[in-house]
Amino acid sequence: MRSLGHSKTKGITTKILFIAGLVALSLTLHGNAEESGKHLFILSGQSNMEALDPNASFTPAVIEKFGNDNVIVVKDALSGQPIRRWYKNWKPAKGNEPKATGDLYDRLMTKVKAAMENQRIKTVTFVWMQGESDAMEKHGAVYAASLRGLIAQPQKDLGRSDINIVIGRISDYDMSNKTFPDWTMVREAQVEVAKSNHRYAWVDTDDLNGAKNALHYNPEGYKTLGKRFAEKAIGLINNKPSKPEAGDSK
Repeated sequence: MRSLGHSKTKGITTKILFIAGLVALSLTLHGNAEESGKHLFILSGQSNMEALDPNASFTPAVIEKFGNDNVIVVKDALSGQPIRRWYKNWKPAKGNEPKATGDLYDRLMTKVKAAMENQRIKTVTFVWMQGESDAMEKHGAVYAASLRGLIAQPQKDLGRSDINIVIGRISDYDMSNKTFPDWTMVREAQVEVAKSNHRYAWVDTDDLNGAKNALHYNPEGYKTLGKRFAEKAIGLINNKPSKPEAGDSK
């Protein structure tokens, strides 16, 4: 009888261990499925984004971190364009003109959705370099709200509330606001939005336009900008707090 009871106990123990093994395997496979997927980076904006070549510094940096087969980079930018060509519900501070079009956002998302087809996407990071046109046209008062509205569009369209945002703050080109009346206002709005969410970050560009504080950057400046964008994006993906920017007090 003792031998029979021992055999039954041993059999039950074996079954328990077998079931536990199946559960552990299932959890492991489920975890791996959740962890798999590619990192999608969406780059857009006006002239300083248009002039940035992702292949010069941005893409190599994210590939080095995540692997060549785990990265998708989509860029679409156009020089001299205001944010209303991306943000569809844009409104001026007063009146009803000019009108928002959102056509450049649609153009961008056409490229994004084509790149995402048949792909499992693990993370999405939106990199934005724009604002000069809005500063020139005196739309700084609505820039923060417009940027938040723009950010909400891909969140809705891609069905993700976890999109990381990296904002390139426009440079120190016109700190006196003589040529571009709302220059400093747009800069402040960009930092304000970046600091409003732990998934957001901003990049300083004040040292990228040479000693003359030109509106656009030099070739090395664009390479540096790409590296900075990549560093911030990687930090957000890894849930690491961003270090304060050198120009944070300006």
